[in-house]
Amino acid sequence: MKPDTRRPTLDTSRLDLATIRESLASSRGQDYWRCLEELSDSEQFHEFLKQEFPQQAAGLLDGVGRRDFLKLMGASLALAGLNACGRAAPVDKKIVPYVNQPETMVIGKPMFFATAFPMSGVGTGVLVESHEGRPTKIEGNPNHPASLGATDAFAQASILTLYDPDRSQVVSNAGRISTWNAFLTAINDDLEAERLSGGAGLRILTETVTSPTLANQFRQLLAKFPRAKWHQYEPVNRDNARAGARLAFGDNVNTVYRFNNADVILSMDADFLFTGPGSVRYARDFVGKRRVRQDKTEMNRLYMIEATPSVTGSMADHRLALRPSEMPNFAAAIAAKIGLSVQSTTDAQHSQWIEALVRDLQKHRGGGIVVAGDQQPPVVHALAHAMNQALDNVGKTVIYTDPIEANPVDQSASLRELVRAMETGSAKVLVLLGGNPVFTAPVDLRFAEHLAKVPLRVHSSLYDDETSAYCHWHIPETHYLESWSDVRAYDGTVTILQPLIAPLYGGKSYHEVVAALLGGFGDATYDVVR
Repeated sequence: MKPDTRRPTLDTSRLDLATIRESLASSRGQDYWRCLEELSDSEQFHEFLKQEFPQQAAGLLDGVGRRDFLKLMGASLALAGLNACGRAAPVDKKIVPYVNQPETMVIGKPMFFATAFPMSGVGTGVLVESHEGRPTKIEGNPNHPASLGATDAFAQASILTLYDPDRSQVVSNAGRISTWNAFLTAINDDLEAERLSGGAGLRILTETVTSPTLANQFRQLLAKFPRAKWHQYEPVNRDNARAGARLAFGDNVNTVYRFNNADVILSMDADFLFTGPGSVRYARDFVGKRRVRQDKTEMNRLYMIEATPSVTGSMADHRLALRPSEMPNFAAAIAAKIGLSVQSTTDAQHSQWIEALVRDLQKHRGGGIVVAGDQQPPVVHALAHAMNQALDNVGKTVIYTDPIEANPVDQSASLRELVRAMETGSAKVLVLLGGNPVFTAPVDLRFAEHLAKVPLRVHSSLYDDETSAYCHWHIPETHYLESWSDVRAYDGTVTILQPLIAPLYGGKSYHEVVAALLGGFGDATYDVVR
């Protein structure tokens, strides 16, 4: 006997009109249906689905799933001609970027938008080239004090991250695809418990934050949960520079250098032309002093002391290779020659080099700079501040401002404090905004081991990385070209970040995540920043 290959059909004569009227009367809001059989929700229609699409029908366990399935497969259903009876699609569903070409846009002609490139919490002003609504190239902003039209390799390459197919693209819960609304629903009970306890178990871990808006959100969060803790950590941080400033001044300060006014520069393992806050502006100012013109016949001079070859060292007029362990004593020897009351011992091999350096610095009092690298111990930074003061450089080539960080803390100590809270079980809810501490934290802290003890763990980042794998919830982060925000430059200048394109993967900014913790589930990033 041959198998029955006939397609299943519906007997439309058996439609229950009373059931259909009841379904229409009980419908609320926007409701979609492809045929009267679907609307009647009859057993005959269920049987038809099982015969027509057996594998898919097996998964239709609830009304929502069944309707989603019908939206996809309804074109092959009987009586599909009634599909025009449905309401129009919601206006917020954008199918194409635009129908009528905007007057300001010409195909093939680029448009430029001012924003800022954030790195380690510090922003550099950039101009982003855009073609037909898509960012394509990043250049410096000539009107921004942190760049003056220049840029670096990191800003240039950041456009690649925007289109990186390996970026995180979906909200996930325990490794399974989920939704933003499901996340908001899931954290409600935990946030309510924290509200009752004053946030005793709530911990936030971020990288360096200079954004005034994000800082204000954290202040609101800590006011709502007064016992909560905000921690910061980056594997390459400026803890030593901040500690050195506290040694010299008794408080946190931000140091800004005017290399365009400096004739003699001493760098103690500081690669200021390539890394660190302000490196783009510093490189431009430094090179500007090396351009010989008719009215200027002398160039600046750079003395470099370092253990590892660097970009700045390659530009030095006088370079001295020195072991890292010898740097504190060597800096003290220079300070003693300048006239500071410090104890040091220097061998004869380096004494002539130091004497020539000090003569040059003293000859150009008020026109020199002494700068220490971030990796140097706090005492070297403190000696650099003292030497700049003794050489009358402060206020001329060295400027001190208030900290640009929203919360200038010892990040290594802050991370250790968080690990202790996780280890003892006092951390109940941990929200990680950016970073990958499971991979970058010091191995002796056993961060991953203690992270697993936290009952609720949430991670927001551009990539689904090692830390995301240890968290219950992963939220894809927006690229800086996809959302509104703000950031401070190396000198404290505040810059607005504006989006050039809608989030490609439906990511959420840090502002939206913190707003959700505050109870503002529907707050738009634009409204938060404004």
